[in-house]
Amino acid sequence: MATSVAWQPQEQGFNEICRLLEQQISPSSTADKSQIWQQLQQYSQFPDFNNYLAFILARAEGKSVEIRQAAGLLLKNNLRTAYKSMSPSNQQYIKSELLPCLGAADRHIRSTVGTIVSVVVQLGGIAGWLELLQALVTCLDSNDINHMEGAMDALSKICEDIPQVLDSDVPGLAECPINIFLPRLLQFFQSPHTSLRKLSLGSVNQFIMLMPSALFVSMDQYLQGLFLLSNDPSAEVRKLVCAAFNLLIEVRPSFLEPHLRNLFEYMLQVNKDTDDDVALEACEFWHSYFEAQLPHENLKEFLPRLVPVLLSNMIYADDDESLVEAEEDESLPDRDQDLKPRFHSSRLHGSENPEDDDDDIVNVWNLRKCSAAALDVLSNVFGDEILPTLMPVIQAKLSASGDEAWKDREAAVLALGAIAEGCIKGLYPHLSEIVAFLIPLLDDKFPLIRSISCWTLSRFSKFIVQDIGHQNGREQFEKVLMGLLKRILDTNKRVQEAACSAFATLEEEAAEELAPRLEIILQHLMMAFGKYQRRNLRIVYDAIGTLADAVGFELNQPVYLDILMPPLIAKWQQLPNSDKDLFPLLECFTSIAQALGAGFTQFAQPVFQRCINIIQTQQLAKVDSVAAGAQYDKEFVVCCLDLLSGLAEGLGSGIESLVAQSNLRDMLLQCCMDDASDVRQSAFALLGDLARVCPVHLQARLSDFLDIAAKQLNTPKLKETVSVANNACWAIGELAVKARQEISPIVMTVVLCLVPILKHSEELNKSLIENSAITLGRLAWVCPELVSPHMEHFMQPWCIALSMIRDDTEKEDAFRGLCAMVKANPSGALSSLVFMCRAIASWHEIRSEELHNEVCQVLHGYKQMLRNGAWDQCMSALEPPVKDKLSKYQVHDSIVTLIIKA
Repeated sequence: MATSVAWQPQEQGFNEICRLLEQQISPSSTADKSQIWQQLQQYSQFPDFNNYLAFILARAEGKSVEIRQAAGLLLKNNLRTAYKSMSPSNQQYIKSELLPCLGAADRHIRSTVGTIVSVVVQLGGIAGWLELLQALVTCLDSNDINHMEGAMDALSKICEDIPQVLDSDVPGLAECPINIFLPRLLQFFQSPHTSLRKLSLGSVNQFIMLMPSALFVSMDQYLQGLFLLSNDPSAEVRKLVCAAFNLLIEVRPSFLEPHLRNLFEYMLQVNKDTDDDVALEACEFWHSYFEAQLPHENLKEFLPRLVPVLLSNMIYADDDESLVEAEEDESLPDRDQDLKPRFHSSRLHGSENPEDDDDDIVNVWNLRKCSAAALDVLSNVFGDEILPTLMPVIQAKLSASGDEAWKDREAAVLALGAIAEGCIKGLYPHLSEIVAFLIPLLDDKFPLIRSISCWTLSRFSKFIVQDIGHQNGREQFEKVLMGLLKRILDTNKRVQEAACSAFATLEEEAAEELAPRLEIILQHLMMAFGKYQRRNLRIVYDAIGTLADAVGFELNQPVYLDILMPPLIAKWQQLPNSDKDLFPLLECFTSIAQALGAGFTQFAQPVFQRCINIIQTQQLAKVDSVAAGAQYDKEFVVCCLDLLSGLAEGLGSGIESLVAQSNLRDMLLQCCMDDASDVRQSAFALLGDLARVCPVHLQARLSDFLDIAAKQLNTPKLKETVSVANNACWAIGELAVKARQEISPIVMTVVLCLVPILKHSEELNKSLIENSAITLGRLAWVCPELVSPHMEHFMQPWCIALSMIRDDTEKEDAFRGLCAMVKANPSGALSSLVFMCRAIASWHEIRSEELHNEVCQVLHGYKQMLRNGAWDQCMSALEPPVKDKLSKYQVHDSIVTLIIKA
């Protein structure tokens, strides 16, 4: 396969490649496909192999379209990796073969060529292929449908993949490519050919986010085109019209404001489109409208028409896959596709633990779910104003009798759940009636009515729990509790899932109110544990873990542990170390260990040891999976680290003997250096937890731990690994409090990392700012002589961050550092005194008497120090509520030993 100036394929090479491609794509071929693939990959090493593929795609008229297309797709994949290293002559050959094919008679060939053209432009830019622009313009202007469609297909793929390239200046061109193409694209809106209308509209839509000047100045023409296409006979075109309006309302709502009435009318109409995909795109508009911060009043008069449309679209479609799934009995084993991938969230120390979306009862985003979400948004925006329109429709659907009307009843229950939060003010007086109506529906003959009733009750759970103080409220809570527990043992998988998820929500709201019913709750959950298939078993684990979080130490009674622990331990022993079903069990044990505290001691040793073994196996598997006997999966490491953290939190110093007999310290050090950020995140969380309860066992590698933790704060990718930095920062603070002066060698390294974080607080998350402020304070408390000389460089942002932190022992540590620094260097805080006063005033109450006195001394010291009205001037800069809060620290001067000397 040699390359010459005027390249020509050799017949032997041509035939061989065609033969391999034919075998590769033929369903009846007996050849080994992997072997063919390897052979094609070997041929890829020849410099002109891709020329052959281009030749077969463009010129092999005697070969089937499928073979030519296969050559094109292989060419596309090869170019992605090889294009930039190819010789200019081979690049030029391929480009010259592609251009004539833009107008190929076969649609599949045109489409494949369009895909390759887009890849070449991505890799080589427009400037390297000016002939393409001319070819596209010629084809678009040709009036030949094959040429117009082929060029439009290629152009639409460029617009989709790299729209910014067309909005850039290109050497050798008088204007941006978009200026050349946009008038032609807008003209195609009026084409009699559906394909051209669809491709041109889809292409222009790609530029809404970029909003090049060419589109900006043509906006009126674009909008006229959209309204022209609004009732297009093609559903795909109507969907693109809705998508355009959704993007415009999000990016440039001002363009649509003059047309809002017409737009509302249109979206109402298309919300009822016979094509569900079009109706779904139209339904998205209501979300986009409210996110655009446009006046809500504009929509108010349309509510009586919009609300019934949404409710109508919430009825199950006949082809909804949920209808098939709903018939699945618990005796049917789960299929592999039923087991969605689950992801463990690494442990995060701070105020921003991610919330699970427990409202996600429908897995596929469809018109039904989108309509329910839109109704939820409307209820939160307009509140009770939608009730006069909505409730009669809901009541009519709920009262529809007969089996054939079950979908209407189900949609009405879904609607009640959707408005549960937004309309609660208007619904609250009727809450007991609503709940009393829903409870019998938990026993409905239709499983989807049973499951949606579980979900809707969970949406009201917060308010059901609030009423427990009244006799009637307590009785109703008991009925809901028992109703959901009964449904947890339903024979239908979908109902099991909904009931378990709803119960977990109720647990979170009810918390300690569950304590009197713990025995019956545990009995039901463990019966479910014994009968559920794998998918729903994960939800039981979650419900058990949530229960442990909710009732805490109440769980630590023999009668409860005898019900709860034996089945869990049996499952724990049954599952091998490489089984991913361990993940939810590990998470469940984490919650139980934290809840039981020292009560978990009797179960701790085997759990601890197994976590160590799993981490060891995974660390070996990372370098040698054969020796480890397992494939590496970092999630095992993350889950085990988090369970060890849960043990440290629950057992406290009781974990010390376990740590002492293990190699956890060295293993943890390795995890802190792992290349996966979620492993490091959980490793630093465990480091902080161990520092609190058994720092002595970290002592030998203390400087290594501190060095690695400090590196997490000083990285150019801080925003990408902010959760790692957050936990590392917290761990440094915990180590500082325990190791005291031993951390002095690294103190200034850490401080120099923390100061930029505090100075750029608006760009980073709240939890990292809080932990940075606390850790800085802890370092200052432990080593004030090192930190205080630099305090004027960070006092202001530090005090702002301190004032945002809620009262707790960590905040106390930070203020001990503040007081220690001021004692060491009183003048360092003078220029930030107002900010310091605001930070002090942020306390609701300093519970430590010793710290309270220290703060008093600091304030009095500055009052003594600032003479001739300077103190009063400082006080006058403070807001009245701040001054009021500071007054509690103004004890009489004579009883305070002033420690700040002027």
